[in-house]
Amino acid sequence: MADSLEKVFISKTDQYLFGQGTHYEIYKKLGAHLSEEKGKKGTFFAVWAPNAETVHVIGSFNDWNETSHEMTKIGDGGIWTIFIPGVEEGTIYKYLITAKDGKKLYKADPYANFAQKRPETASIVTDLSGFAWKDQKWMEKRDGEDYTKRPMAIYECHVGSFMKHPDGTEDGFYNYREFATRLVEYLKEMKYTHVELMGIAEHPFDGSWGYQVTGYYAPTSRYGTPKDFMYLVNELHKIGVGVILDWVPAHFATDAHGLGNFDGSCIYEHPDPRRGEHPDWGTKIFNYAKPEVKNFLIANVLFWLREFHVDGIRVDAVASMLYLDYGKKDGQWLPNEYGGNENLDAIEFFRHMNSVVRGTYPGFLTIAEESTAWPKVTGDIGTDSLGFSLKWNMGWMHDFCEYMKLDPLYRKGNHYALTFAMTYNSSEKYILPLSHDEVVHLKCSMVNKMPGYAIDKYANLRTGYTYMFGHCGKKLLFMGQDFGQEREWSEARELDWYLLGEKSNAGLKDYVKELLKMYRKYPALYEFDNSWEGFEWMNADDKDNSVYSFVRKSSTGRNSLLFVLNMTPMKREGYLVPVPAKKKYKLLLNSDEERFGGFGNVVPAEITAQATPCHFKDQSISVDLPPYAALVFVF
Repeated sequence: MADSLEKVFISKTDQYLFGQGTHYEIYKKLGAHLSEEKGKKGTFFAVWAPNAETVHVIGSFNDWNETSHEMTKIGDGGIWTIFIPGVEEGTIYKYLITAKDGKKLYKADPYANFAQKRPETASIVTDLSGFAWKDQKWMEKRDGEDYTKRPMAIYECHVGSFMKHPDGTEDGFYNYREFATRLVEYLKEMKYTHVELMGIAEHPFDGSWGYQVTGYYAPTSRYGTPKDFMYLVNELHKIGVGVILDWVPAHFATDAHGLGNFDGSCIYEHPDPRRGEHPDWGTKIFNYAKPEVKNFLIANVLFWLREFHVDGIRVDAVASMLYLDYGKKDGQWLPNEYGGNENLDAIEFFRHMNSVVRGTYPGFLTIAEESTAWPKVTGDIGTDSLGFSLKWNMGWMHDFCEYMKLDPLYRKGNHYALTFAMTYNSSEKYILPLSHDEVVHLKCSMVNKMPGYAIDKYANLRTGYTYMFGHCGKKLLFMGQDFGQEREWSEARELDWYLLGEKSNAGLKDYVKELLKMYRKYPALYEFDNSWEGFEWMNADDKDNSVYSFVRKSSTGRNSLLFVLNMTPMKREGYLVPVPAKKKYKLLLNSDEERFGGFGNVVPAEITAQATPCHFKDQSISVDLPPYAALVFVF
């Protein structure tokens, strides 16, 4: 317990701002907070339950007595409070809410910062103060940089299945602190810039991967305490790695102890099931029109930012929020007031959230997983955009995966699948995602999407990743993809790290490491991600050979990069590649080297352009393209 405590109370101003949806520190008022009143230390409890008949706090401190600690309703906004002397950190509790119809509801605290480990469902009094942060330099640097002109290579990671603890326990979970050691070790070696953590907010079912939440203000207790999670973030910041959290405002779990039917009525979810339920997912949808609900969500982003020093959020399932008919059949959805399928309340919510969060913390990233052609998802706050920093390019991901799965014989008929994304690249600020969603539900792992024998699969994947790192847009790879995880991902088991004993897997990991090193070293690969100023096709049209060539340009004109990709098992001898200038082109990377698991075809270390016209250019280079290979030259 903290040595010095202040009295926590909720003023009329607090109630007013919460009712307006603009109390951005409401998490410091609602919930359970160690406090002191009249010289007695204890805990101040506060919960929003506007339609409850009575509310009691029950827990380990009173042997779950259902009548001994009744809360008092203050004001007209529906907030109930009580100070209970002697309740210390670590105390387990719930709210017993008696609804208007007399039904008793046993609810976890929506604003709790810690919860029992599943399958138990109670909340735990905890103290978030006092952690010794050592990341001031990182925080100052983050807020002073233009993220659009910086490299961003994200490692998407699920804590519970990255690696299992050798202690022999059933779950095999690493504590956040132990996990920090393992993850930091890996990220330092591979040189990713960010990690995106799945399933950190408290959730009852492992199989939901954290996408059906009950505790939005609590790091899951599967892996330790809130301060253990702070330690993880702090350690990542110390090595210069940013932390992005998956954030799920699109829906929430229907478990009895959660937000659904919280006080006997629909205060968090929309009361009309045509707006308040996802029939396919079996979840509830937030009521984005209600100020207190918007406040709950927006303050939650600020909570993770301020209390845990998180650097960004990836907002899950944005499309399901924007479209009222998302995943629904006729009769299952309700049009907006103009007869359309746009969720006007969700649109306003996103603009409000991004205005508050990005307007206050310009270095903080808000990333939309949005799978449609909704216009202006990203953009400056105050404009007619939704205001996100970045958007997952789901169209690029789909085209890439579908093309790479093809037998090379059929690739020439789908050649433009890999050029199409550049036609709309400037419309948004994009991340190119190869996420967990691409390696589950019988979609195969990345390496097993590839055609051919094993050696062909790995060669294909090395070339595909080179295309990804050369293409405009920030990068995201899910854990295991960088070394050729062959089984689909499961949250129940660790990655198949033993595969690194195989030449192909170790070679792929080393190759991705080289791609990451190259990506961070050369500004041409990230300075101009959203305009043609930084990208030029040399030949986008050679479908007969299934060869692509393009240039990424730097702002200085120096150290630009030429990419040449052969998407077939045919060696192309004396292949002419158009180039932008009569210069020397120095080989930077050859995916066919034996050290990467390739066939070992040798490419000259340096090639001088000749005045041989080729595909609208006056100069070209001649090179023997290895089969299924990517070549990168610097000039």
